[in-house]
Amino acid sequence: MTDFLKHTVFKTVSDIAQEMNVSAYVIGGYTRDLLLKRNSKDIDIVVTGNGIEMAEKVALALGQNAKVNIFKTFGTAMIHHHDCDIEFVGARKESYKHSSRKPDVVPGTLEEDINRRDFTINSMAISLNKIDFGTLLDPFNGIQDLQDKIIRTPLNPAITFSDDPLRMLRAIRFASQLYFKIEPVTFQAIKANCKRIEIISKERIIDELNKIILSPIPSVGFEMLDDCGLLEIVFPQLTALKGVETIGGQAHKDNFYHTLEVLDNLSVKTDNLWLRWAAILHDIAKPITKKYDHKEGWTFHGHEYIGYRMVKQIFQSLKLPLNDKMKYVEKLVLLHLRPIPLSEESVSDSAIRRLLFDAGDDINDLMMLAEADITSKNTVKVKKYLTRFSQVRQRLEEIEEKDRIRNWQPPVSGKEIMKVFHLAPCREVGIIKNAIRNAILDGIIPNDYDSVFQFMLEEGKKMNLKPCL
Repeated sequence: MTDFLKHTVFKTVSDIAQEMNVSAYVIGGYTRDLLLKRNSKDIDIVVTGNGIEMAEKVALALGQNAKVNIFKTFGTAMIHHHDCDIEFVGARKESYKHSSRKPDVVPGTLEEDINRRDFTINSMAISLNKIDFGTLLDPFNGIQDLQDKIIRTPLNPAITFSDDPLRMLRAIRFASQLYFKIEPVTFQAIKANCKRIEIISKERIIDELNKIILSPIPSVGFEMLDDCGLLEIVFPQLTALKGVETIGGQAHKDNFYHTLEVLDNLSVKTDNLWLRWAAILHDIAKPITKKYDHKEGWTFHGHEYIGYRMVKQIFQSLKLPLNDKMKYVEKLVLLHLRPIPLSEESVSDSAIRRLLFDAGDDINDLMMLAEADITSKNTVKVKKYLTRFSQVRQRLEEIEEKDRIRNWQPPVSGKEIMKVFHLAPCREVGIIKNAIRNAILDGIIPNDYDSVFQFMLEEGKKMNLKPCL
């Protein structure tokens, strides 16, 4: 711990605290991560006085590289120094109204400030004062909970979660990130207060949900969200996947737990948040498309297309960004079944070209999703599928090396078609463009300008179009 406390900022804060005749402490997440031996670049410093004034003095002492940003509404100030964000705030106590998580805040003592913290593991402080520099203050035995891997609130959990319901999601997020257990009384309080999450903004909720998704084993967090009742409130489309139905002795798999398994499989290979979202949503339309056929058994025909159509609606409802990230998830949901038939030996180069064309630069991510989607308990079956997908990857590389189809645009554009046949934008232009694309993807003509131009003239002739050459 002493090595961390040699940080230039801590010595400077100690000097300024003595000069101002106040006390200062590193508190919360930085202290927790220090004890867990985790790197942290966010430092929270609580001051028994004016936090903004201290921040200004510290920034001045640190020199030109330290800029202070003041947030008067919240009574806080932040300095970005080297690779750290250091936030200063005066010690405070809080009181809550039932209809809001935003507290009434008044100056308080260090004890009152620690009491308002969410969990015991976040309620520890390290003194930066000359008299006891480096001393750990741990009034709620947080260090023992760290050792025991327990999440619990320092005070009555029912009041803690009713006052600020976001803390329920934070409890699950910390348990998921750190692979800790939530203490039973604390978890029961989450269950009892789960409906209180409805007063929290969607933006706050999705921030915590994304952190759970980025956990090492995300299913840990999602199973807790489901067990306490929060998931059905914040993400009902996912809980709709739960359950197994049996007809004629035939049952389908539980698509909720299958989805979590796919997410965990993928998380071993990537920390790409949006690829993980594609895993979460890849089967999201199965409840809508589920049918039982006496010959085929359970079917989910078209779930990839309907799921693709659902992505935007879900992103809107969860306040996720409606930008290229969403389009990326839409694409992977739409294409997630496409690699499966490519694992058959008889698949043509044309089918490989078409997948390369449709997936573009996201082809590797699509293959990772397809591989993660193999959740059979039969190890022989899993090995067979993974071997086949490995062969698909090899064929994708070979076709791409030969034909350069990824992100490819045909050598003759729509503008050139209009110019050659003296056409305004019209249906015929689209027909010729599609014919050119399909002819190249199917290997009917080579992917070069002269061949494509001649093919275009022939297609135009079929439609009685005369070139103006």
